[in-house]
Amino acid sequence: MHWLDWLIVAVPLAIVFFIALRAQKYVKGVSDFLAAGRVAGRYVVAVAQGEAGLGLISLVAIFEMYVRSGFAVGFWQSVQMPIIMIVLLTGYCSYRYRETRAMTMGQFLEIRYNRSFRVLAAILQSISGVLNYAIFPAVGARFLIYYCGMPLEVEFLGLVIPTFGLVMAAFLSIAVLIVSLGGQITIMVTDCIQGILSYPLYAIIVVFILMKLSFANDILPVLMDRPEGMSMLNPYDISKLREFNIFYVFVGIFSMIVNKMAWAGTSGYNAAALNAHEQKMGGVLGTWRAGFSYMMILLLAVAGITFLEHHRFSDEASQCRSELASKTLSDVVPGRDFGVLTDDVNAYIETGVLSESLREVAGDVIQKDPENPSSDPMRDVVAAALATHDKTLSQPFSTIYNQMSIPVALRKLLPTGITGIFCALCIFLLISTDTTYMHSWGSIIVQDIVVPLRKTPLTPHQQLRLLRLTIAGVAVFAFLFSFFFAQVDYILMFMAITGALYMGGAGVCIVGGLYWKRGTSAGAFSGLISGSFLAVSAFIMQKIWTPTVYPWLERNGLLDGATRFFEGASSPFEPYVVWRVTPDRFPINSQETLFITIVVAISLYVVVSLLTCRRPFNMERLLHRGAYRVDGDKIVVREKVTLRTAFGKVIGINSEYTKGDKALAWSVFLYSFVFQFLILFIGTIIWNTISPWPEYWWALRFKYTMIWLPCAIGLVSSIWFTWGGIWDLRRLFRRLAEKENNVLDSGRVVGHVSAEDVERVERIEHIVIKEAHEENKK
Repeated sequence: MHWLDWLIVAVPLAIVFFIALRAQKYVKGVSDFLAAGRVAGRYVVAVAQGEAGLGLISLVAIFEMYVRSGFAVGFWQSVQMPIIMIVLLTGYCSYRYRETRAMTMGQFLEIRYNRSFRVLAAILQSISGVLNYAIFPAVGARFLIYYCGMPLEVEFLGLVIPTFGLVMAAFLSIAVLIVSLGGQITIMVTDCIQGILSYPLYAIIVVFILMKLSFANDILPVLMDRPEGMSMLNPYDISKLREFNIFYVFVGIFSMIVNKMAWAGTSGYNAAALNAHEQKMGGVLGTWRAGFSYMMILLLAVAGITFLEHHRFSDEASQCRSELASKTLSDVVPGRDFGVLTDDVNAYIETGVLSESLREVAGDVIQKDPENPSSDPMRDVVAAALATHDKTLSQPFSTIYNQMSIPVALRKLLPTGITGIFCALCIFLLISTDTTYMHSWGSIIVQDIVVPLRKTPLTPHQQLRLLRLTIAGVAVFAFLFSFFFAQVDYILMFMAITGALYMGGAGVCIVGGLYWKRGTSAGAFSGLISGSFLAVSAFIMQKIWTPTVYPWLERNGLLDGATRFFEGASSPFEPYVVWRVTPDRFPINSQETLFITIVVAISLYVVVSLLTCRRPFNMERLLHRGAYRVDGDKIVVREKVTLRTAFGKVIGINSEYTKGDKALAWSVFLYSFVFQFLILFIGTIIWNTISPWPEYWWALRFKYTMIWLPCAIGLVSSIWFTWGGIWDLRRLFRRLAEKENNVLDSGRVVGHVSAEDVERVERIEHIVIKEAHEENKK
């Protein structure tokens, strides 16, 4: 990159670090380190959590999905609009969780079930989360190396050091420093600042792409050039998509409902708001905060695909593929020596000329397959050559090549200045996710495994020190895992399978614990263990299928039987679920595994709970309602439901809502449900049922609903959330300065009452007696 690009990167980073240093002075106790003192306002929660949730790995994963499957499948994701709206406006799970006053999910699980379940859940959750996070540094570092054009190795004092390891170590060190300074306080403040600084940068990139590429002449011809059944734009023409199809969308919606609070990647935000209402309103605001960000991602993917596929850029695209193949090959095979075909492959990458030996090995992949738009002769030929030497090298090469194709294309497309702006955004996304995830998984290990098992409570100083050391340990593990582990699946699929180790069975335990008084510890154990067992089994099968299982089936004459079993099981669900026995990969993909584990876990949780429930759980006590209400909490008045107020109740409006809150809730409802769902989604389906649209009409719909509409929203939301975020940050610092430290608030549970509530037990008893006396009077 040019020196101007590096300057653009350095200035906002310096601002973020300066504010992080200033914020550390507000850490007075464990609750500040873990949950930012529970005093954050809605705008800080919305902006910061949104920035943390959209990491650099998410950017690469979305690019990977778009290149593979296009944008048409996104149309069917609109079916989740009413569900998302209800989840946001009612505060589904998040509101009740905040009412429990638990600092971590494990603390809630101990209060609701028992300590043994808390420890087991935390062990599985930490394994799942740390494994899931462990590829984040690898993907982020590789993205920056390929995008910035860094060499794969550097020489220092006569030693040859991999750049990959240096970049990972540098950014992991930065993240550990930010987390160690002030825990969730510095994380939330830096994420919020990064989010605010990102808004104008998003806008600049969007404007450049819209000016650089013509939709009609550049983008449209590429998006419409797809074979039947694999359309990039027409959602009625995607029957041949395998990984990211309608079933993928369905499982995502199903998992979103069941696993609403299961994933703890941003767990520090779940308890950080001032109260349950502010937590809910932070989620509602998240509907509008995205603005330019997701549209920028979509436009960048479109720009990268157009650059690689449009004839106007054919020379630059050919050069881009050669550079990408050369770098990826050196990345996967240091020294680029993999047997007799090494020279032939190197010559093919440099000149595009195929030797006879390479033709025999590559077979039909030497030309682009018109029936498979994701085929790439450069990638496929090199992968085939690698497979002849070592089958374990072929898949990592293809995976890295696919993931880095858009970043390398964007480096060729973006000019000086814009290149630096996008790099700064990527580093923001990398740091925000690293800090949030390291904090979350390190906190779970300490709070939900170490603290419950210790007979002697830790002092606040000991607990804070152990938290910092454990977070550093998570970073070290992520570095080692990323450095030595070869990823062979799509990023989103890897996230699904590693997440299923915990979420496959934990989601139903959390939702059932918050909403079902008959859920029992035995039911929770059954659901959690069954889901984790199935997920672990699938994860192992994915790793050993190609080198071990498939050859074993072939040697023992069991291949036909396995083929009949898998194809017979999937046949009722084709073409959306297609299980085929091939030597390349396990027939059941990660998203399908997640669905199976969730269904089994739900069934066992419900059946076992009904069989073992002796007495309903006291939900009033868990949620601090009625006789257990804490002094100072605002009383939610149970208003009489009338025709005038009924619909407001459905979307979560209650006596806590101010006029501004009601306006915000109705704006989300009107936009999400009425406009996005009823008009754009249901209206389009009805129209196409009567008179199917041609491909060009779908292109126009994509242009106006996916580009211009978010652009208009982004203009308003960028100003709105910049001002709201700055204003709310000032209030956060003021509350932190005024807040008194409660040394009991450390995450321990005493007699099924959290340590935060121990000092209020006598007050609760007094309230019970008082309310009983008043009831007798009536």
